[in-house]
Amino acid sequence: MNQKYNNTRATLAIAKASFRSILRSPSAVVFSLAFPLIFIVVFANIGGGGMSINVGVAKGADTLNPVYKVLAQNKIIHLIKNQTTDEMNKNLAKGSIDAILDVKVNSKGWTILPALPALANKAPFEVNVQYSHASGDKGAVLKSVLNNIFYNIQSEQFKKIQQVSDIPIPNAVDMKETVVSGREFKYIDFILPGQLGFSLLSSGVFGTAFVFLSLRLTLVIKRFFATPVKRYSIVLGEALARIVFSLLGALFIIMVGHFAFGFTLIHGFVTVLNMLVLCTIGLIIFMGFGFTISGIAKNESSVPPISNIITMPQFLLSGTFFSVTAFPVWLQHLSNVLPLTHLNNAMRKVAFEGAGLGDVTHQLFILLLWGIGVYAVAVKTFKWE
Repeated sequence: MNQKYNNTRATLAIAKASFRSILRSPSAVVFSLAFPLIFIVVFANIGGGGMSINVGVAKGADTLNPVYKVLAQNKIIHLIKNQTTDEMNKNLAKGSIDAILDVKVNSKGWTILPALPALANKAPFEVNVQYSHASGDKGAVLKSVLNNIFYNIQSEQFKKIQQVSDIPIPNAVDMKETVVSGREFKYIDFILPGQLGFSLLSSGVFGTAFVFLSLRLTLVIKRFFATPVKRYSIVLGEALARIVFSLLGALFIIMVGHFAFGFTLIHGFVTVLNMLVLCTIGLIIFMGFGFTISGIAKNESSVPPISNIITMPQFLLSGTFFSVTAFPVWLQHLSNVLPLTHLNNAMRKVAFEGAGLGDVTHQLFILLLWGIGVYAVAVKTFKWE
C-alpha cells in the first residue's frame, strides 16, 4: 500500500539535504564561523584600536566656558546632550556612557586686573565628573584629557603675570570626582554582538542568493515542480536549514566569547535564548535580501557585486567593528537607518544590560519595517525559473 504524500515530511527532507549541503560548503563555514571568531580573537586582544569616550553633559551645565569648548573639539570625546538626568545615570552604571560632566562658572572666582592680580580663594570654574566601574580605562583617559585642558587654561591666564611676578599659578578649575558602581564594559562585550551580526548578514544574503540562483540555473527547482512538493516547502526547507546552521554557529560563538574572553551574559541561559531569538529575526530579514538578489542576478558571477552593495555599508557603518558614535553626526544618521545597526544594538542591550525582548521593542520595530519592505521587493523580483 502506497504511503500518503506528506508535504511536511517533504519540507523536512529538503531542509535536511540543504543542511548537509551547507556543512560541506567551505565558504559557509568560513563566513559564518571562521571570520567572526578570528575578528573576536584579534579585537578582544588588542582592545579595539581607536578609542571613543562617551561623556554625558549634565543638565544646566555651562557650555560657553573654555573647558567645555576645548573638550568639544577633542576628537576622542563624544559629548551626549540629548539624555535626561535619569537616563544618564542609568547608562553610566550600565556602561553605555563613560562619564557625566557638569561644568559651572564660579562668579566669586579669581579675576585678573590690568595692573594687579586679584586672586580669590575659589577657582573660576567648577567641574564635577562622575565615572563608574564600567568606564574602565576610559575614565582614566578622560581624567588625563581634563587635566591637560585645566593646565593649558591656567598657563594661558597667568603667562604675562609670571613674567613680572613670582606669584604661583593657582588652580583655574576646582574639579570633584565621584565613582559610582557599575559593571565593567569590556571590548568583547561590544565586538561579539557585532560579529554575530556580521555572520548572520553574510549567511542570509550570500548564502540565500547563491543557493536559490544555483537551484534555478541547474533546473533543480523545475524538477521539483514535477513532484507534489509545494513551492513554499522549497523556500521553507532551505530557510530552516540555514536558520539551524546559523543558530548553532551563533551559540558556538557566544560560548567561545563567554568562556574564553569573558563576554557578559547577565542572565545566563535566559540571555543566550534571547540572543538566539534576535539572531533568528535578523537572519530571516537578511534572507529577504538574498531572495531579492537571487531574482535580480543573471548568473553566479553577478551575485557578489550586488550582495556587496547591500552588505559592505552595513559591515562598516552598523557598529560591527567600531562604535557608531565615533562617526560624524551626518554619518550617524545613515548608520541608524540600517537594519544591522538595530540588531547589533538589541543584542548588546540583551547581553550586557540584561534587557529582555520587551525592552528592545524600538529595535524590533525598525527590523519589522525592514522585513516588510525587503520581502515586498523579494516577492516582486524572485524567480522560480
